[in-house]
Amino acid sequence: QLQLVESGGGLVQAGGSLRLSCAASGFTLRNYAIGWFRQAPGKEREGVSCISSTGWRTNYADSVKGRFTISRDNAKNTVYLQMNSLKPEDTGIYYCAADPRITTVQTMCGEANNLNYWGQGTQVTVSS
Repeated sequence: QLQLVESGGGLVQAGGSLRLSCAASGFTLRNYAIGWFRQAPGKEREGVSCISSTGWRTNYADSVKGRFTISRDNAKNTVYLQMNSLKPEDTGIYYCAADPRITTVQTMCGEANNLNYWGQGTQVTVSS
């Protein structure tokens, strides 16, 4: 059974850092583009960052460019999201997702609700 599990969320002060992990089981992560999405209270889920199956191509939301870095370690079947200079507006539940139908990072990051496989999410709270 294909499963994605996020970890690494928590409570951090503004300006701090967190590293999220998305671990896959039941399938080989290297064959999939992976996306990170977030949902803030009262808001729709949005694409944060996406990475191609090889890791050569990445995409970032304008709001996180220069602060967040997505990467992957296919040997560990894991994708990471390094989040630096965190702001209170980064607060939300962060999800990783995969979909074998989608290979381009721009398309994946734009499909915040239509992807096939989702993790359960990890809470990120940034205090001011």
